[in-house]
Amino acid sequence: MRRMRLAWLMAAVLGLVVIVVSPAGAIGLDPAYDTPTLGPERAKGVVIWSHGRSRETEDSSTATPPYLGVLRDDGWDVMRFNRLRRDDTLMTSAQRLVDHVAGLKRNGYRRVLLAGQSFGGFLALMAADASNDVTAVIVTAPAAFGRFDDASDHWRLNAARLYPLLEEVKRARVMVFFFHGDDFDPGGRGDRARAILSGRGLGYAVIDQPSYLTGHWAASSGLFLRRFGDCLRDFATDDELAREFACAPRWGVTPSAELKLPPELAGPPPAATAPASSGGSLSPGVASRETAGSGVEAWYGFYPNGRELLLAIESRQGGNLEAIYAVGPSIDGKYPSTWSRRAGRTVDDAMVFEEGGKNTLRFRPRGDGGLAATWISHDGKTTLAAQLRRIDPRSLARREAAK
Repeated sequence: MRRMRLAWLMAAVLGLVVIVVSPAGAIGLDPAYDTPTLGPERAKGVVIWSHGRSRETEDSSTATPPYLGVLRDDGWDVMRFNRLRRDDTLMTSAQRLVDHVAGLKRNGYRRVLLAGQSFGGFLALMAADASNDVTAVIVTAPAAFGRFDDASDHWRLNAARLYPLLEEVKRARVMVFFFHGDDFDPGGRGDRARAILSGRGLGYAVIDQPSYLTGHWAASSGLFLRRFGDCLRDFATDDELAREFACAPRWGVTPSAELKLPPELAGPPPAATAPASSGGSLSPGVASRETAGSGVEAWYGFYPNGRELLLAIESRQGGNLEAIYAVGPSIDGKYPSTWSRRAGRTVDDAMVFEEGGKNTLRFRPRGDGGLAATWISHDGKTTLAAQLRRIDPRSLARREAAK
């Protein structure tokens, strides 16, 4: 394995914390999903995802991140490289990963894509350096040397040790994500990574601190799937890519066609209407397609779980409010897009919708004209927050079809 060329990575690796959300999985290389794999003759390729490494828990029990479902649905077989903490070192696990890659190529897979989170991201890059059989690498929040609040200063190695790894990957295209608010990120890695990868003559993408996604585990969220799923799919299959891959996600920029709305908001845009105002009154059920947007105030955003939301104020009568509240479907399809009319009131500077047996909605104005939204379940046990921006309600009729 070129003597792994990176023996310095055997420095004491500090554990990383990962949230456990599923029962313990098998150890080794196993299918990531219960559905049958396509096999090397039918699949576009095979993905091996490597989880992180925790200080106190077995990360082999973490859930497969939702974004890998996009590759599965696109015709890839998806595998998990599960390891136990006691045997999980960079050198040992990287060598095992290389062996798995070689075995899959012998079995006839045309493409082998390595994906990795945190410690698994380091493993993916090391294996891509050591193997001639890796087509592409997708790395999210790479880290293998602790976090900033550990007693030692080893967390800076998450940058210093990453750069040589990126330099050594000579055959595979590389996509890497760095997130704002990542406690394992020393900072400044995006620019340096882009400078390194741009000089290889191979396809690459560096997504540095994308908007709305924060924290070390941002890639495991539904929001990450919604915003970057298509980018990941296209990068994985672009075998001709020899330059920087443009990844500008459109999801979340405007409401998608998946967001179900009442006809008066979703109908064809009127030929000419007056600008939306902060006043006006459209009684529920009265607004028509010809008048939609003329007196409606609308805000749009999304929750961290990847569900869109829209608030449209139809009527203001004194301190009383009539509104349409819509949410998009869940990423797993379990919960469909829905909308409802809500009655609320103005409390100080906030709009509050609190009705018996229903979830509570609170919206406070922001300085940029948007709203800070809080959703509280009717039993009070669950809370979600979101940031909404003001939109022209007439644009709702021109929504793009969601992929």
